[in-house]
Amino acid sequence: MSEKIILGIDPGTTIMGFGLIKVKGKTMEFLQLNELQLKKYSDHYLKLKLIFERTLELIDTFNPDEIAIEAPFFGKNVQSMLKLGRAQGVAMAAGLSREIPITEYSPKKIKMAITGNGNASKEQVAKMLQSLLQLKELPKNLDSTDGLAAAVCHFYNAGKVTAGKSYTGWGAFVKQNENRVKK
Repeated sequence: MSEKIILGIDPGTTIMGFGLIKVKGKTMEFLQLNELQLKKYSDHYLKLKLIFERTLELIDTFNPDEIAIEAPFFGKNVQSMLKLGRAQGVAMAAGLSREIPITEYSPKKIKMAITGNGNASKEQVAKMLQSLLQLKELPKNLDSTDGLAAAVCHFYNAGKVTAGKSYTGWGAFVKQNENRVKK
């Protein structure tokens, strides 16, 4: 029976949440849930460096086969969207630098996959994950359960072509985003 590890990431510049699951055939098993606290740093570039380094550390520790990442939702504040996009980008770059396939999921798609409701609250998602993965307790901040939810969403969407945007490396990213590449 094939085994794979999925790393789920909820990128953020205040808190980056992440969770890992191991998949054996059609069953999933909880591995880890945690977060990277970035509140105490005021330098945005330092935060990006820490996100990159922490993502690489997770990759080198757990050797995930795939990464699922929550795509930034479109808010009204352009500055926070930009910061969130950068946080997501450096986490993706860390995965791409290790040749790990990455799939992006919208927050709505993740909530839908976990709870059946695309407008579910963070608390509802966390409670459902607690039940699905037999977690003894939930963390104080729910950013880590959001990261875990991305991994579980990816597990549920395995084999479905409409999962989201996937990249297997820089070459694939460039090919799918030729309009964004300066020649």
